[in-house]
Amino acid sequence: MRAFVALDLPEEVRQRLNLLAFMLPLPRRVPPETMHLTLAFLGEIPEAVAEEAHHAFEAIHAPAFALTLAGVGLFGGAQARAAFAGVAPEPLLAHLARKVETAARRAGAPPEARRFVPHVTLGRFRPGEADAARLERAVVEHQGFAAGPFAVRDFVFYRSHLWAEGAHHEELARYTLG
Repeated sequence: MRAFVALDLPEEVRQRLNLLAFMLPLPRRVPPETMHLTLAFLGEIPEAVAEEAHHAFEAIHAPAFALTLAGVGLFGGAQARAAFAGVAPEPLLAHLARKVETAARRAGAPPEARRFVPHVTLGRFRPGEADAARLERAVVEHQGFAAGPFAVRDFVFYRSHLWAEGAHHEELARYTLG
């Protein structure tokens, strides 16, 4: 199964992000109901490993915290492939991401080897699919975007189902912080 661990977002934050996404010339927007902040992408893992990971995530003790989304950016450099909303620095978020990564590794589900860059994806595209100049101007125009602060009281273990119309995320378990 394809799995990841993420922070769910309050509905009002998702709606603000959806409005922001519509202000950007994105060929493919992420539907607001699937917007999240990924803590660790585990990729394809066997069911037995997912069960071990679940038990490891249950054992995580970390405090609840407040989070603010801030700014807009593009991933991919000159060949941008995704637009995102950034996250204001929050040490407790980084602390939680490290704990999730450690728990996943111990369970036999090491996350992607990328550096943790907290963000919420707004849209994805292939190189050349988006009007790069228009997109870059729109990103600059919306650098002042902010949403929050909002309370982060839990994190979620998801299974991702890929369909032609996009991904569907199935919540496997929710873990309380605090």
